[in-house]
Amino acid sequence: MTSKMHSRRALLMAAPATLVLAGCGGLIGPSSAPPQIYMLEPHFGPVDAPNVNWQLSVTRPDAADVYDTERLVIERGQIMDYYADAQWADQTETLLQRLIVEAFEKSGRIAAVARDREGLHADVLLQVEVRNFLARYDSDSGAPTILVELVAKLVTPQARMVIATLDARHEEAATANSIAAAVVAFNSAIGAALEEIVAWTLRTGGGNAAAPADTGIVAPRHRRGRRH
Repeated sequence: MTSKMHSRRALLMAAPATLVLAGCGGLIGPSSAPPQIYMLEPHFGPVDAPNVNWQLSVTRPDAADVYDTERLVIERGQIMDYYADAQWADQTETLLQRLIVEAFEKSGRIAAVARDREGLHADVLLQVEVRNFLARYDSDSGAPTILVELVAKLVTPQARMVIATLDARHEEAATANSIAAAVVAFNSAIGAALEEIVAWTLRTGGGNAAAPADTGIVAPRHRRGRRH
């Protein structure tokens, strides 16, 4: 094969690769300015609850798909959306799990607390459902009201039976129609909700000694599967 034919073959092989790179050019790198990253750093005040000598494991919060993101959720009437060019420092459920553990640690009233994946030999599990975590707008020009609603359940680690349930719902009006003001209100509302959950857990958990029968909650019956 002549050197001319070799050159032609090399050009033909390189052409598709060149086209692929050219086609990906618009997908590489940011197409606009990066989003502003906001922190959730609520202040936790003193907790009116007893000191306990049992250990608590906090599972990853459960949330609707709209919260399964780093973005800040807003609500206008029946429409849910996100603030443009703004996000939390991490995914909402991950942030909340970390803050729940931090709230218990800063209370200084529990023997040990950790995320469930850390393998703590827990006496009680804390499960949290995120019902609301958003900025609600009643008008286009007015400041939003932050709504945080967390449903907490204390569960026995072996039988997975519910000991007690709490609906912690808090609202905080932002001082201005801006993302920065909304974040301040988010921190205030989540701080109040977590303080309520911490105090309630410490008063209600009682280690694994508190059985559902003692709380007046009847555990659901499990259907038996068919034997094959």
